[in-house]
Amino acid sequence: MESMLNKLKSTVTKVTADMTSAVMGNPVTREFEVGRHIASGGPGMCWRIYNGTKKSTKQEVAVFVFDKKMVDKYQKFDKDQIIESLKRGVQQLTRLRHPRLLTVQHPLEESRDCLAFCTEPVFASLSNVLGQWDNLPSPVPTDIKDYKLYDVETKYGLLQISEGLSFLHSGVKMVHGNLCLENVILNKSGAWKIMGFDFSISSTNPSDAEPKYSCKEWEPNLPPLCLPNPEYLAPEYILSVSCDAASDMYSLGVVMHAVFNEGKSVFQVNKHDIFKSFSRQLDQLSRLSPTMLNKIPEEVREHVKMLLSVTPNVRPDADQMTKIPFFDDVGAVTLAYFDSLFQRDNLQKSQFYKNLPKVLPKLPKRVVVYRILPALTSEFLNPDMVPFVLPNVLLIAEECTKDEYVRLILPDLSPVFKQQEPVQASNMILLIFLQKMDLLLTKTPPEDIKNSVLPMVYRALEAPSIQIQELCLNIIPTFANLIEYPSMKNALIPRIKSACLQTSSLAVRVNSLVCLGKILEYLDKWYVIDEILPFLQQIPSREPAVLMGVLGIYKCTFSHKKLGIPKEHLAAKSLPHLVSLSIDNNLNLNQFNSFMAVIKDMLTRMEAEHKTKLEQLHSMQEQQRSMTINTSQTNQSEETKRTPSPGNQIDDVFGGSSGSAGVNGKANGNSASAPQLNRMSLTLEEKQRLAKEQEQAAKLRNQPALAPQSIKPSTPSAQAKDLTSCLLNNMTSLGSLSLTSPPRPGLIQGSTISAYPSTTPMGSMVSNGYNPTMGFQTGGLGMRPPGPGLYGGMATTTSTPNFGALTHNQGSTNTPDMSVLDSLFTSNKPKVSLNQMAPPKPTPGTTATPWLNQFGSAQPSQTAPMQGSPLAMGGLTSGFGMQANPFFSPQNFSQPTAAPGMNAGGGLRHSSSVNNDLKDLFG
Repeated sequence: MESMLNKLKSTVTKVTADMTSAVMGNPVTREFEVGRHIASGGPGMCWRIYNGTKKSTKQEVAVFVFDKKMVDKYQKFDKDQIIESLKRGVQQLTRLRHPRLLTVQHPLEESRDCLAFCTEPVFASLSNVLGQWDNLPSPVPTDIKDYKLYDVETKYGLLQISEGLSFLHSGVKMVHGNLCLENVILNKSGAWKIMGFDFSISSTNPSDAEPKYSCKEWEPNLPPLCLPNPEYLAPEYILSVSCDAASDMYSLGVVMHAVFNEGKSVFQVNKHDIFKSFSRQLDQLSRLSPTMLNKIPEEVREHVKMLLSVTPNVRPDADQMTKIPFFDDVGAVTLAYFDSLFQRDNLQKSQFYKNLPKVLPKLPKRVVVYRILPALTSEFLNPDMVPFVLPNVLLIAEECTKDEYVRLILPDLSPVFKQQEPVQASNMILLIFLQKMDLLLTKTPPEDIKNSVLPMVYRALEAPSIQIQELCLNIIPTFANLIEYPSMKNALIPRIKSACLQTSSLAVRVNSLVCLGKILEYLDKWYVIDEILPFLQQIPSREPAVLMGVLGIYKCTFSHKKLGIPKEHLAAKSLPHLVSLSIDNNLNLNQFNSFMAVIKDMLTRMEAEHKTKLEQLHSMQEQQRSMTINTSQTNQSEETKRTPSPGNQIDDVFGGSSGSAGVNGKANGNSASAPQLNRMSLTLEEKQRLAKEQEQAAKLRNQPALAPQSIKPSTPSAQAKDLTSCLLNNMTSLGSLSLTSPPRPGLIQGSTISAYPSTTPMGSMVSNGYNPTMGFQTGGLGMRPPGPGLYGGMATTTSTPNFGALTHNQGSTNTPDMSVLDSLFTSNKPKVSLNQMAPPKPTPGTTATPWLNQFGSAQPSQTAPMQGSPLAMGGLTSGFGMQANPFFSPQNFSQPTAAPGMNAGGGLRHSSSVNNDLKDLFG
């Protein structure tokens, strides 16, 4: 692989170096850029042909270069002869101007190393095309190697040579003298051109009717480049040293034979013994074998045989050859007409272009693209001819590839897109383009579509011609899928709407609505709802066709899967508009039924959608309501469970007992199992429902009426205070209390909440400094061993003192046995029996304090209904005793000795707490 690359690199380098060394220094390079080596031609294939461009105009040209190194092997005299012969031929060609002759664009220039001149763009010589590749680059260009002549090209090429000879013989009175394959050049469009006038002979009497030509005697000692090609020379040129126009006709016959025989001439000539070879050839020509002409088409075979006749007078002249039936082929005639278009007027051209589409399909693509297309595009410079030429150009474009279209057609077509003058021609151009819009959008690059094609479509929508607007509106849906969405939304749709609103033509208005209905599928849903549907309400026309067009757009939008109309828009805008249109008097029964069918469909869908929505909302509300009820019931059951029974209040107070531990342990077990339930796999709906239930339960728990407040016991004082001194200070104000205060409402039997709640914390073992045998009612006091705890649900009930019953209970000395309650104390505290906590028995015979008598006789008890109640929790009887009244026995204010363990857990409260207790007791 590397060796091949190196070989290719060396070849390219060598060719570039040869070209540079050959052309460098020649004056031609001042005005022309020389390109790559493409072909060879001329006498002996000595001219190398390069492509090139003119520096000033960028016009494409062909540069013919003769490298003088090719003749270095000859003597100076021969070398000079060769160069002079070549220079003479180019100079003669430069002076002649005819469509059948190669056109020189820059005359011959000579430098020390080469000869060079420039011509019209060239493809190759006829010799190269037929397989003679002498003096060609290596490797041979693919386009030359694979080139095959079509019949129409051969026929028209031979016709062109015949016309060129006719021009030389009749117009210039000149004999070419060396007509052969290497002196026939194919230009870039495929036309056959004559060159190589090195050995041309002009008439000695050009003014006479019968020209006379004098030719030179054959000199075999001269270099081959100084002599014509003997294989194409007429026998009389060598044998009798005479020539005339018939000699060129013989050469034409040999060329025709070579074209149909892969470049082979009729006879092979021995150049070293030319005279003997021609003598033998003369005998063969006199009895020409039919097998020698079997590859020539039968319709021209006889004419070729006549051209190869030994007798010059038998040979037909050039004018006669141009008129033979062989050249009456439709393709050859068409190509010939193109070459003579400059001689025709516009009327003749228009008639020819109208019939051309019938002929183009019969011609080879290469002929159409490289021969006919350039001639057609050149007519774009004539605005009046554009409407006649354009259909043929677009027909050719259909057969071209996208690359060929962009390279060969689009550059000439772009100015036509923008042509607006003359108006009549411009309107015809718009019609033609609109009919071929799919072709333009398919093969034109996006940038050119945006800059050239779509502006032309927009101009057609705004054209004054109703026919153009109708055609444009009918064609737009066929290529709407090729238009970019931004261009459609911002440029195309606004112009369609404008055409519908501003036109006075019913057909244009209806076509606008039909066009909109067909391109709805390429639009966005909300663009249709926000722009198209409101536009329908702006149309003032009430013709039935317009109303049906409006209905069609509504129906397409409503029923299309991609679009659709929301129920809000249906209810607020679409249905009111359609209902108002449906009762128009211009509609017939079928049209009215069409309106009602669409309206009913819209109502049905709107009803179904809204009903579904309401059902979903109702279902959600019912679900929420049921969840709220379930949550409330759950909370109530939890509150019921959380409210302690009278029997369990003792367990809550005395939480240290074994029974209490068992109950608590069960509760803890249940609570511990709750997280396990929460950790179960739940669905999203269940999680949402659970979150709502928890939120509702939290709100209910936070309500004060549902959740009892638990009073946190205050931290016991580090040092016990002397309550006796505090009470003495506070008792000084008791003397002013009136014992005849209004009666208080009695307590309800069995109630645990007093009418006047006490502020004393529950569960505190506080004696307030009084003797236990006092007549204060202490029923309802919760007792608990020392230690912190919560006493939910317990309330302290305080009775109002009944001083009228003091003497009634003085004789009560029975002490209840409280040992049965010892088990309620926690095991981790020192146990004190309740018997030890019972008040001591009063000493018999003790009398009451003398100042007690000042109260007089007993007053009616305000708490009489409670005197017969059972013993309180502390085992004390209800009522006041004479000996227990602190007001009459001040010595009893000494603080009794606390039971063991009392100060540790339930130590004495602050004086403020005692003061509060007294306020509760005495109002």
